[in-house]
Amino acid sequence: MALKVGLTGGIGSGKTTVAKIFEVLGVPVYYADAASKRLYHTDAELRENLKLHFGADIYVEEQLDRKKLAAIVFSDPTRLELLNRLVHPPTIRDAEQWMARQTAPYFIKEAALLFESGSAAGIDLVIGVSSPKTLRMKRVMDRDGVSREEVAARMARQIEESIKMKLCDFVLQNDEQALLIPQVLELHEVLLQRAAAVQWK
Repeated sequence: MALKVGLTGGIGSGKTTVAKIFEVLGVPVYYADAASKRLYHTDAELRENLKLHFGADIYVEEQLDRKKLAAIVFSDPTRLELLNRLVHPPTIRDAEQWMARQTAPYFIKEAALLFESGSAAGIDLVIGVSSPKTLRMKRVMDRDGVSREEVAARMARQIEESIKMKLCDFVLQNDEQALLIPQVLELHEVLLQRAAAVQWK
């Protein structure tokens, strides 16, 4: 039985960068955000629920208008919570189906809202990616072309990073001071050992 590993961190922490390094090492990675974007179009029940609650016009020729949906939910915490309630269950199911197909010693589920969404249930170990708030803000502003206020609003919708890191079994520092790749290589060896121990149980 493969070891199920979660990977999380605050917005701009560098989760995807870490996930890509693990992929180079041959570790299968499930990206929850990319999966949810796919399910917006492929999951008929989710699509109909979104139309019902946010208006049929959020889809144009069966393609989700993400900007229109974002304009509805990001200015209204109640609507955002509703969106998450609709999207998380099919994404969790999709992840479980993906996990069942994996044959590697361990695999990773990368998700920003791993704890917030309840998708940490059934995960054996969780890796957190930690980065200073100012650096995270700069990364997101540069990456997405958004204002400091917009980034702060996004951050406010996630668990405070210091709390999130305490919930993790391992924490990688992505502060542009400590080298990231050696940390991942070291953790990879630890996880292979943990996976081998699970296999022998």
